[in-house]
Amino acid sequence: MTTQASRFQRYLLPGLAFKSAVIGGGYATGRELAEFFLPSGPWGGLAAMTLSMVVWSVVCILTFLLARAIRAYDYRSFFQHLLGRGWWTFEVAYLALIVVVLAVFGAAAGELASTMFDWPRLVGTLLLVVVITAVVRAGTTAVERLFKLMSLFMYVVYALAACLILFRFGDDAMARMSSSSGLGPRWALDGLTYAGYNVFAAVSTLIVVRHLLCRRDAVVAGALAGPLAIVPAMVFYVCMLAFLPDIADAPLPSDVMLGKLGLPWFQWLFRLMIMVALLETGVALMASVDARIRSNWRERTGTEPGTALRTALVAAILLGAVFLADAIGLVALIAKGYRLLAYAVLATYVVPLLLYASKQLWTRRGDAFGPAVAPSTARSVG
Repeated sequence: MTTQASRFQRYLLPGLAFKSAVIGGGYATGRELAEFFLPSGPWGGLAAMTLSMVVWSVVCILTFLLARAIRAYDYRSFFQHLLGRGWWTFEVAYLALIVVVLAVFGAAAGELASTMFDWPRLVGTLLLVVVITAVVRAGTTAVERLFKLMSLFMYVVYALAACLILFRFGDDAMARMSSSSGLGPRWALDGLTYAGYNVFAAVSTLIVVRHLLCRRDAVVAGALAGPLAIVPAMVFYVCMLAFLPDIADAPLPSDVMLGKLGLPWFQWLFRLMIMVALLETGVALMASVDARIRSNWRERTGTEPGTALRTALVAAILLGAVFLADAIGLVALIAKGYRLLAYAVLATYVVPLLLYASKQLWTRRGDAFGPAVAPSTARSVG
């Protein structure tokens, strides 16, 4: 299958998978953008986003290079090679972060279900759990098809939103940008923190690394991952400036903005796009967990785990996050949960990866991250 990979699969699919794990929940609703970037002002927020983009691209390039070289298509195999016996330290941070992220998704889905259909919040959250579980159960091909089709839909809706909002309120947004000439004091810290707790999304893309044929593919795919993930946020952030201070503390800033636009049909379409973003991100994260379950099960038993068992485990993790989402609000989850876990991911993933890459480039130079080893070697490392 690898030798037949298309350019889309080699260059764009990894970046779209990364975007899928980043954009859902707070990003899609505008909540994360308000939390991390608005305090730095118009230009400081954009500078922080640019910094996040650079960090994401660098980490994705290094992750794709290493994963392709050792043929690690699940995060357990990847971190057994990167951290050796300490690989489990990343898994603790990763699973904790997944629970918090899924809790954010559950809270956002509940808010949308209540707003759109007047349903109890828990109903919308449980519906999201069911659909995520079904797509993951359908397998890797279904997951990749979701990344492709839903990404196109999301980019179109974001572009349309930008055109409509800036046409009506663009003067207000530009006025705020022109009245601010400096960067906020925390722009670099907020940009690094935002990049740090989202950079774990690169790990969820390992299921599509098998399409990369060479190191050049890994570099191109990784370099594109950052822009593919951040460009919609930058465009939407500029639109958000026109609605300050009303959206600063709103659980769903996008809903406030589109409500003032006065186009009910587009407000409904954008809410649907947010639900798609929640689904996409949930699928990306749980597909990585499913790949880890399958890899470990094969290693221990020599057989594939049953579909019923995998489905039950995925559903159990999702339901655990549902109860967390029902107990804690969306704003509190993003403000209090993400920052601490971001530092844990940086310590167990980004720092070791940068040190490993430095060693590769120093000792092997032109042969760094290659050639790919046999699959049996990748499974036995660590």
